[in-house]
Amino acid sequence: MSERPFSITPDQLAAHLGTPHWPQVIDVRAADIRATQPDLPASRWVDSPDPAGWAAGLDPARPVVVACKAALNRSQRAVAALRAGGIPAMVLEGGSNAWAAAGHPVLPRAAAHAFGGPGRIWVTRRRPKIDRVACPWLIRRFLDPDAVFLFVDPPQVLEVAADVGGIAFDTPGAPIEHDGPRCSFDTLLQAVGLDGFAPLTALATIVRAADTDDLALSPQAAGYLAASLGLSALSGDDDRAMVRHGSVVLDGLYTWIIRARAETHSWTHRA
Repeated sequence: MSERPFSITPDQLAAHLGTPHWPQVIDVRAADIRATQPDLPASRWVDSPDPAGWAAGLDPARPVVVACKAALNRSQRAVAALRAGGIPAMVLEGGSNAWAAAGHPVLPRAAAHAFGGPGRIWVTRRRPKIDRVACPWLIRRFLDPDAVFLFVDPPQVLEVAADVGGIAFDTPGAPIEHDGPRCSFDTLLQAVGLDGFAPLTALATIVRAADTDDLALSPQAAGYLAASLGLSALSGDDDRAMVRHGSVVLDGLYTWIIRARAETHSWTHRA
């Protein structure tokens, strides 16, 4: 088997955005540079290009992409060191500058500061369905793959979030909740600066229609609603199983949006 290439283009990397195949993206920009720029989605920032301080935290089963500002120094050093240690990492060609210049989604600095960082805790009501599965899916696919979710009784959501320093969502009084006709998924999209990314706005329409009983808004909403309610009945009180299985449904819907909407099936039985 050939060795993994030394570099990957922004377009090649973007093809995996929002899917389970998104690699571990390590951001090695200098702190002063990062402070003035947006973040790549679902990336982890480290304060040194020397992998000795952070390589042990990598998942050996997942690809690694390293990004700096322009791929001229820090990411090259980090990838060379990782590959010397047997980890087939890749440099993001052109760095974060090239990613943004290609028009791929980024997380604005304010959103990255408020909601980013590896392993943030998010708190919501237990027995998640529809919106409370879609929000964790969005967080893990575009914001923080290592996010932790706590599911508690509805009256305790805000108190638990305050106690653990977490972010409450989809409950009255939370920073991420319904806003008029918009559901929490819509609110979260806007809060993290991804509401202009067309595939996610298309998915938001499906989630909103299913969550607000406005099924005429989207032909796919009834299917998502049925799958979500069925999985909830199947999962019972196992909230993590519900998020895990529900995320597969959302992966399918998202991938249909970005790759398969033009495909049709017209086979009919003929006697």
